[in-house]
Amino acid sequence: MKRCASMMALLLLSSVYIFGQGGRGQQAQAPATAKAAAPLDLTGYWVSVVTEDWRWRMVTPPKASFPSIPLNAAGRRIANAWDPAKDEAEGNQCKAYGAAAIMRLPTRLHITWENDNTLRVDTDAGTQTRMFQFGNSTPPAGEPAWQGYSVAQWEFAGLTGKPAGGSLKVVTNRMRPGYLQKNGVPYSGNAVVTEYFDVFKAPNGDVWMLVRTMVDDPQYLEKPPAEAFGSRYQPAVGARYGPFVRTTNFKKLPDAKGWNPTPCSAR
Repeated sequence: MKRCASMMALLLLSSVYIFGQGGRGQQAQAPATAKAAAPLDLTGYWVSVVTEDWRWRMVTPPKASFPSIPLNAAGRRIANAWDPAKDEAEGNQCKAYGAAAIMRLPTRLHITWENDNTLRVDTDAGTQTRMFQFGNSTPPAGEPAWQGYSVAQWEFAGLTGKPAGGSLKVVTNRMRPGYLQKNGVPYSGNAVVTEYFDVFKAPNGDVWMLVRTMVDDPQYLEKPPAEAFGSRYQPAVGARYGPFVRTTNFKKLPDAKGWNPTPCSAR
């Protein structure tokens, strides 16, 4: 009898626990907006820290200088024919400031929430504005733009319970053809850009943002060797090409000091 009573009590406690767990799960609701769900804070002012490819980023490189970019024959022909005066005459000074390249330029960023489901990124280089749309949104009508159409989503680090952190993933298409590098290295209007934004704090308290950018463009880019990108960036099975991957560092600034919007320049 005592054993039966003990077992009944244990079963009762277990059922109460399970019911309580289920009750909490049913009451818990996902945040209603992307802003509320954000696992990291990207807002504020940031400055690019050029720690690699200095000679191709801080100054406009000479024609035909693109050693780290896997251009195919068609891409090399266009790059070798680069003519900044022609771009200026055609009103295409912003070709190097499109979504596939703007984060690679020496620039400052100002990131804000345009609304609860749209993250806005302004650059002082070229005075460009990118909009990252969360949730179900419709691409705007009209011609492709330099910054294209960007769909964003949070990728959470925690699988259960409260997320331990996460990344921002942004996929951009519908871009005007532009330049991956200011000296005429092309990407086509069919290119797709996938970016991952991560934020971390250094031991000295500085806050850094790491932006990993992948450009898929079978029209102008060759498939790079497998060691050029990690498992996160592997192309789909059967893909004819792989992504061109670059990583760019930004440091968070305390305020808007140094913010200096400037127009696009073809030179």
